[in-house]
Amino acid sequence: MTEVTMELLDAIQDGFNRQDVDDILSHFADDCEWLMARGPNAPEGRRCRGKQEIGDVLRARYAVIGDMRWEDMRHWIFGDKALSEWTVCGTHPDTGAFAYLGCDLWEFRDGLVTKKDTYWKSIE
Repeated sequence: MTEVTMELLDAIQDGFNRQDVDDILSHFADDCEWLMARGPNAPEGRRCRGKQEIGDVLRARYAVIGDMRWEDMRHWIFGDKALSEWTVCGTHPDTGAFAYLGCDLWEFRDGLVTKKDTYWKSIE
C-alpha cells in the first residue's frame, strides 16, 4: 500500500494549478469519482465517474477559466483519507474575478485518488 503524504497532496495541487489534466489524472485510480461542489443532482451536486469524464470536465473548465488556481493550501491526512483546505481564485468571463474558500475530502487506494469530494463557500 502506498502511503498518502503531504508531498503527494502538494503534487496533485501543483497539477491543478498548472492545469495539467494528464498529470492530475495520473494521480487518480481508473474507477475514481469526483463529487463536484455544484451540479444538478441533490444532494451531491454533480458526480463524475472515471478518468475520461473527470478529464473532460477539467479541460472544459480550464478553457473557460484560464487563470484558475488554488492558493493557501493546507492538508490533513488520516490514513487513506485526507482533507485539503484552499482558496480557489480565477476570472470567469461572465461574472469576473472570484475567490472562494473551499475544501476537498480525498479517499485513496494504493496512493491513487478513488474519490474527491469538493465543497466551497457560496457567496451571495
